[in-house]
Amino acid sequence: MSSGTQPDWPALRHERYKGWAPHAPQDAGDTVASTRDDAFTAYVSSRRAQLFRAAYLLCGDPHRAEDIVQTALAKLYVAWPRASKADSVDAYVRRIIVNSHLDEHRRPWRRESPTEDDRLDRAAPTGVSPEDSDALWRALRSLGPKQRRVVVLRHYWGLSVEEAAADLGVSPGTIKSQTSAALEKLRHLLTPTEPAGSGLRGARR
Repeated sequence: MSSGTQPDWPALRHERYKGWAPHAPQDAGDTVASTRDDAFTAYVSSRRAQLFRAAYLLCGDPHRAEDIVQTALAKLYVAWPRASKADSVDAYVRRIIVNSHLDEHRRPWRRESPTEDDRLDRAAPTGVSPEDSDALWRALRSLGPKQRRVVVLRHYWGLSVEEAAADLGVSPGTIKSQTSAALEKLRHLLTPTEPAGSGLRGARR
């Protein structure tokens, strides 16, 4: 890839980025860029599905999730020489995804409720039925954006309280309180209720 040339991103929009690869080097001067591209491509291949799921859990729309991930990967590519030497590339990308979602949330035209076409276009997470996936998203959507981001960081990415606080730029106490409130709300929404008069109240299992 010659200096000053932007990477070719269209394939990122298809099949959740399968088959994407940067341009082949054109001359000997591109050897360093080629090495960088190889490392970047290896990272994308190992993380693309995880990044997509995280973005989807945040926004609830598969098309917007793809756009968020594409933006994150474009920014990561530009910063790769520096980001690849950081303690955690994942932390760098997480922050981009969370910030991209925050920017999207501020836009008045944002769409968080999936259309019927979206439902047909997306696949449920592994081991989760489409019905349960919809129920989970409806429950997540009931949370405010701050609580939703905390839940995704803590329970999808598996971050500690301190790590989530560092990612979001807030105190550990804020993460604890938001996590507690969010989980209580999710527990209430996702716990099945027995129909009145079912005669099962108090029954032993």
